[in-house]
Amino acid sequence: MNKIILLTTLLTSSILAQFNANISPITPQIQKRMIEGNSWRNTCPVSLSDLRYINVNHWDFNGKTVSGEIIVHKDVATEVVYIFEELYNLHYPIRQMRLVSDFKASDWKSIDADNTSAFNCRPVTGNKKKWSRHAYGRAIDINPLENPYISKTGHISHKGSLKYRKRVHRYNTYPDQAVLLKYDKATQVFKKYGWRWGGDWKYSKDYQHFSK
Repeated sequence: MNKIILLTTLLTSSILAQFNANISPITPQIQKRMIEGNSWRNTCPVSLSDLRYINVNHWDFNGKTVSGEIIVHKDVATEVVYIFEELYNLHYPIRQMRLVSDFKASDWKSIDADNTSAFNCRPVTGNKKKWSRHAYGRAIDINPLENPYISKTGHISHKGSLKYRKRVHRYNTYPDQAVLLKYDKATQVFKKYGWRWGGDWKYSKDYQHFSK
């Protein structure tokens, strides 16, 4: 009897859950968060008017629909919503989606929190003379602990990612479902919209990273 009740509850929750997203310009409130969080400043290669704030639903690691937020370039904002809608329909889980400003623009802290994010006015890792695609709002890092950056020597910086060195689906858990493999439907969604995947890089691998 309890199993029937649980199944009915799950089915009802699935039916009631709906994908929602909203795209808006950078408001004074969001601007304040970005400046105080050090993710944007006047010397950045893109203006605030060229960025868009997106509030979007996603499945979390508890199987619930929650609200997330992300900032991207205005030119890709609509298709980013389409991408996350497809991910939602696939029930692809995302641990959390918060602005990198909440982590004082620290890429390290955002990754350690397994935070999915996009815009961050920062240089390419290891090359301070070149802007990252994140600095233009044209890159997204998704579930970074489950999808780590692995150097060409095989080094992984974050301890929480060590168990994901071997790229396979082992268990039917939310973190396992978050692992992105080459032919996974979630990976192919990004590629369908012309986004390049760091998992395809020849030497180092950045499995969390999609850019356009």
